[in-house]
Amino acid sequence: MTIENGVRIMAGSMVLLSVILTYFVHPYFVWLTVFVGLNLIQSALTGICPAAFILKKFGLKA
Repeated sequence: MTIENGVRIMAGSMVLLSVILTYFVHPYFVWLTVFVGLNLIQSALTGICPAAFILKKFGLKA
């Protein structure tokens, strides 16, 4: 698996987890979705992605 695919899986999983937690636990978990969205925008504009850095440490290849 490439880092790019790993980042997509990680972001999608976080959004789905946020929706589930918002529905079943507390509405403020929607802020997790906001954080993921802002991080995706920041990474597209700057080219710096914390998730890619973490996945690279776990051994995924570019």
